[in-house]
Amino acid sequence: MRLTKELIEKISKKIVSTLIKQEMIIWEETPEKLEAIVNDIITEDLMVEDQLNDEVKMLLESRTDEYERDMMDYGRAFQLVKSRLVRERGLVL
Repeated sequence: MRLTKELIEKISKKIVSTLIKQEMIIWEETPEKLEAIVNDIITEDLMVEDQLNDEVKMLLESRTDEYERDMMDYGRAFQLVKSRLVRERGLVL
């Protein structure tokens, strides 16, 4: 994950604070509860890309000999496989 836990918490607080101040939402519970929900959503969304990266690494590791034989750059292969999986799964990163 590219963002720290603390930064995600700050972002969540700012989002909730702005939504409440500008009366863009009606929230009858504590702001902290909504902050926790937003925090979880952001964290979960960021983890999707981390999980995808791990899956791509596993796929490439199983075919390392093939890529070495074809002299394909690992970074390029990684991006190609990742792009293909993103497209196939309809992910937004």
